[in-house]
Amino acid sequence: MTSTLLSLVGMPGAGKTTIGRRLARELGVPFHDSDHEIERRLGVPIREYFARHGEAAFRDVEHAVITELARACSGVLATGGGSVLREANRAALRAAGTVVYLHATPESLHQRLRHDLSRPLLQVADPLQRLWELFSQRDGFYRSSAHLVLDTGHGRIGRSVHELRMHLGRQRAPRGPHATRHAPPP
Repeated sequence: MTSTLLSLVGMPGAGKTTIGRRLARELGVPFHDSDHEIERRLGVPIREYFARHGEAAFRDVEHAVITELARACSGVLATGGGSVLREANRAALRAAGTVVYLHATPESLHQRLRHDLSRPLLQVADPLQRLWELFSQRDGFYRSSAHLVLDTGHGRIGRSVHELRMHLGRQRAPRGPHATRHAPPP
């Protein structure tokens, strides 16, 4: 097992959970999802907690979970889209290992998320405009947090996982005892 963490950051819908789960399986390492851990601890969906207590209270819980996961976990971690808003979260993720920004344009994200009701910040009259606002606010944080930027706007999970593995192959990717072995790129 690895002693480092590969953290995936990016906008809502960029593929952090889907790509992260598949990558972890292929590498034979544990997969963690900060949003799932938050919901497990709260006992309610994030959307419901957000509606009752507001974004600031949610970000406090998120910070506690990110800090704990970054300290205690190894493998692959999918983070929530706003996890990079706090400097302490960005620093904790970078200190724990490699951070990858899964980049996608607001237009491609809108296509993926237009029917998704589980994302509280996108439950507005104009979700595309909201995605542009979030992108403008967060892109710099994602980039400053990341050791690597990977485009996921094409929407092909297998391609994204393959590209990420190629990039990580040039570094020291986390590997577990049940990792899928692939030849290194030429």
